[in-house]
Amino acid sequence: MRPERVEYACLRDAPVLVTGGASGIGASLVAGFVHQGARVALIDIDATAGEALVQSLKDAAHVPQFIQADLSDVSEAQAAVHDAAGRLGGLKVLVNNAARDDRHDPATISEQAWDASQAINLKPLMFVTQAAIPYLEKAKGASVVNFSSIAYLLNMGDLPAYGAAKAGIIGLTKTLAGRFGPSGIRVNAVLPGMIVTERQKKLWLTQEGVASFVADRQCLKRPLEAIDLVGPCLFLASSQSAAMTAQSMIVDGGVF
Repeated sequence: MRPERVEYACLRDAPVLVTGGASGIGASLVAGFVHQGARVALIDIDATAGEALVQSLKDAAHVPQFIQADLSDVSEAQAAVHDAAGRLGGLKVLVNNAARDDRHDPATISEQAWDASQAINLKPLMFVTQAAIPYLEKAKGASVVNFSSIAYLLNMGDLPAYGAAKAGIIGLTKTLAGRFGPSGIRVNAVLPGMIVTERQKKLWLTQEGVASFVADRQCLKRPLEAIDLVGPCLFLASSQSAAMTAQSMIVDGGVF
């Protein structure tokens, strides 16, 4: 069952930036903000997916702006943030969503693989946010939503780099909240559970594995989809959560 759409007047015409917004959870978040009437820019390395998403939303009041960039390159990522702010006339909401949950064996993971994982799963949150801060400071009721994961809580033996990055996001979220709260910027984190996306189904998830996880671990006995993250993200971006910062919201169907 798809969640009922709630309208947030404070998000109408608001300039919103979503990283990793071309597919999966990010694409659902982009569509969610667009349907709120927000002015949205998305940064992603996948131009084909990004342009396809823009085309699918071409009838919206504000057609989203796609910016291709490699977020693991700090200068390129920060240039993309400035480009987005220029196109949108500022920034009020930043959603740090980009991630890659590649698997590695801790016994054999290479330094290169470790660094590559941190370069997309953790580093961009710091430097994308850093570039966005001057714009967010000018916006009333600015919000940063960082996407972590419950993966680091599950003792999963094949996610050393990804798990470390997602745990690090919680610490970074609290640090940024403390530093920029006096400027009126709220910073919170969302921790998704097992979200069934096309990438997940292609690389990691089987129908049997999903059914087993849902039956054994979740209170809610249905697979979770990207759309299930839209409502929580919109809430944290909106003035309805105006007193919330430095918090972590778990959206996992009741695993924790």
